[in-house]
Amino acid sequence: MQLRGLSYMPTRRLYYLLFFLFTVILWWWTNGWHRFLCSKSRSPPTTSPEERADLSSPPPALYNPHAPLIVESPTIEYINLDNRSFTNGGDRVLILTPLRDAASHLETYFKLIQGLSYSHRSIDLAFLVGDSKDDTLNVLRIEIKRLQAPSNPARYRSAMVIEKDFGDDLPQTVEYRHSFEAQGPRRKGIGRSRNYLLYSALKPEHKWVYWRDVDIVEHPATVIEDLMKHNKDIIVPNIWFHRIGSKGEEIEGRCELT
Repeated sequence: MQLRGLSYMPTRRLYYLLFFLFTVILWWWTNGWHRFLCSKSRSPPTTSPEERADLSSPPPALYNPHAPLIVESPTIEYINLDNRSFTNGGDRVLILTPLRDAASHLETYFKLIQGLSYSHRSIDLAFLVGDSKDDTLNVLRIEIKRLQAPSNPARYRSAMVIEKDFGDDLPQTVEYRHSFEAQGPRRKGIGRSRNYLLYSALKPEHKWVYWRDVDIVEHPATVIEDLMKHNKDIIVPNIWFHRIGSKGEEIEGRCELT
């Protein structure tokens, strides 16, 4: 019994080993062996000249049969400020004027800018009307409509009117506007309105911005050219401030460097 058991163990192990080898050979034949076989297996002497030329030629190139995709989106814009081209009349100028309770000044304002010697076709106008209690907006619309009429050869390139109230209810009297205590809140409101006006109207085509107050009553017709010829980033002219009372008396008169 002992010898029979000893002879049985090697036989069973040999059976397992043969079964494992058979499984490996079968898997290799069904899954891996065909990878090393050519579909057309023949010796070189039996290969035709056409087949040899086909085997020696490079594989054909694969091209994309679809048409190229062109992206055209109105939301994408490229601007090169190094190569700006301006109009024939000169550099584009943007005149900005904030308005509040300025109806009485608009007739003189438009009469003065109508006489500017700089090419009107190179000038854009923009106004911001805010916190006005008088008829500033309606008067402004009438003046712009007259100025920009197609029959007017001196009309400007464009005109823009912006409405924006800031809740500013500070008095507009001369005494209060020029008092010391009013300068802080008044300058703050002016700066805020000018920021809105600048951000809304400025375009890449503009090379110069001309800030102009509505109550100016006199200026040289060449004021834009006079400022441009200095070729400075920021320039402010001297202002002669002079007011005459109803009886001809001088209320204020001084030369300010602003």
